[in-house]
Amino acid sequence: MHFVFADVKSPLTEAPALFSSVHSLLHFLRSSCHKRFQSAWSSDMAYHSFLLEPISCHAWSKDRTQIALCPNNHEVHIYKKDGVRWTKIHELKEHSGQVTGIDWAPESNRIVTCGTDRNAYVWTLKGDTWKPTLVILRINRAARCVRWSPRENKFAVGSGSRLISVCYFEQENDWWVCKHIKKPIRSTVLSLDWHPNNVLLAAGSCDFKCRIFSAYIREVEERPGPTPWGSKMPFGEVMFESAGTAGWVHSVCFSSSGSRVAWASHDSMVAVADGGKTTVINSLSSETLPLLCVTFITENSLVAAGHDCYPVLFVYDADKGTLTFGGKLDVPKQSTQRGMTARERFQNLDKKAEAKEAVLDSLHKNSISQISVLEGGKSKCAKFCTTGMDGGMAIWDVKTLESAMKDLKIV
Repeated sequence: MHFVFADVKSPLTEAPALFSSVHSLLHFLRSSCHKRFQSAWSSDMAYHSFLLEPISCHAWSKDRTQIALCPNNHEVHIYKKDGVRWTKIHELKEHSGQVTGIDWAPESNRIVTCGTDRNAYVWTLKGDTWKPTLVILRINRAARCVRWSPRENKFAVGSGSRLISVCYFEQENDWWVCKHIKKPIRSTVLSLDWHPNNVLLAAGSCDFKCRIFSAYIREVEERPGPTPWGSKMPFGEVMFESAGTAGWVHSVCFSSSGSRVAWASHDSMVAVADGGKTTVINSLSSETLPLLCVTFITENSLVAAGHDCYPVLFVYDADKGTLTFGGKLDVPKQSTQRGMTARERFQNLDKKAEAKEAVLDSLHKNSISQISVLEGGKSKCAKFCTTGMDGGMAIWDVKTLESAMKDLKIV
């Protein structure tokens, strides 16, 4: 929106009044546009733009009233919901390199972060201040992702050092120590997810593999019982390794029961593996751009998102052994504007030496980098959240999506 003022010959004494009127006009237009935007989307989802910078990663507090996010730098900002607005209440600034992973433990209320400075910090809230504790990961490349275990007595960090650091607290020495899972990882670990039993750990890496490791640490937990992925689980044991993927594995996720694992790779493939005596792998090459994140929202349904800027649904049928595309979850309202085709773009370049960019119809205006379940858990998700490179955060209501979209079934 542009305002052009011509022939303004008022003396400096009249300038404040002019600026005041312009400010009032801008404030009115901004508020009216904001209300119109909110009413347009509030029936299906909620969207909030935190920053102009991309949101690298995020994590929610237990009561979902606070969100910790990284504005694509070495800081972590914590926002608190105040009615319909979000207010920044804390800034965590201990890292010297970009923060690449955040996880917020719901019961102990501790935050763990990792970054390109090859360090991890465990943050504890004391009074009104978050106090950091340095965790030495013993890696020589950037840390890429971090996840608390379900019991919150350990956490895992994936890194560019071709290993996973499994960290736990040693009471006697009052510090965090770590053990390494190395073999057979051959490249950077991009994503992690814990099995509900607190022992098995799924990892996706740049060597095109999704693997499940045993992260059993006798110092902090009892010997685990048998699972569909196996019964003998010494530390570092490979319980499962995928095959057939031709791209980096960007995201991995266990189902609520832990008997299934899903992953999304850079070749636009989504796959699900069923644990058992003979592990069954079902994959689907989607027509979307590469997906960067995936999560179960029921035992049979997955939501994934990535460079297409909108979330999509995939449905897994164990009886038929099929994985199918369930539909696009971000359906824009009807608009008179139409995006340009490639032919029209080049014609404009040739005739007018200009090319107008097509406006994205999706809620997010750039790649979605992370999905997190907000309500209901992975067994029966009621709401999920997405953040992306546009600096925005969207909250999606599953029931509303299901009722608003034709032929959409989430089972």
